[in-house]
Amino acid sequence: MNADRPLASGPVSAMPLSDATRQRFAREVAKYPAEQAQSAVMACLAIVQQEQGCVSRAAEQAIADYLGMAAMAVHEVTTFYNMYNQQPVGAFKINVCTNLPCQLRDGYRALGHLERQLGVEMGGTSADGLFTLQQSECLGACADAPVLLVNDRHMCSFMSNDKLDQLIDGLRASAQAKP
Repeated sequence: MNADRPLASGPVSAMPLSDATRQRFAREVAKYPAEQAQSAVMACLAIVQQEQGCVSRAAEQAIADYLGMAAMAVHEVTTFYNMYNQQPVGAFKINVCTNLPCQLRDGYRALGHLERQLGVEMGGTSADGLFTLQQSECLGACADAPVLLVNDRHMCSFMSNDKLDQLIDGLRASAQAKP
């Protein structure tokens, strides 16, 4: 859990949900039996993150209210998974696997190289706002270590220092190419 986001010392007001967001939530909830609406919590968190870039405590409360569940239960999901940003992140979120199999195959070397290359410590965002560097638990590709995940979507395997440098250069170039 992020120390900058203490557990509520009092009630957290829910953010208002737009009609479009409620419609998206409803489509996800409809996939489950009526008594299991809470099963849509991960999809609802993903929707909020797509729309806002991160999941605030107020958003967690709004999801909890919508799904009829405790806000703490939503918060537990948000904090358990790396894919939910609890605070704003850079344009490129890079999760480096540092679980034991990846540690044994240079996961920490890859993380250290990226820290030096980006000028940021693990958990931070680069000064230019482009890169947020995080460590993650198993990404399910132990044989391909070291591995990392870019923006929760793009898996990169066998990441030597040269491949890491090429990745960073390519991401920077793609950011500069956007208007």
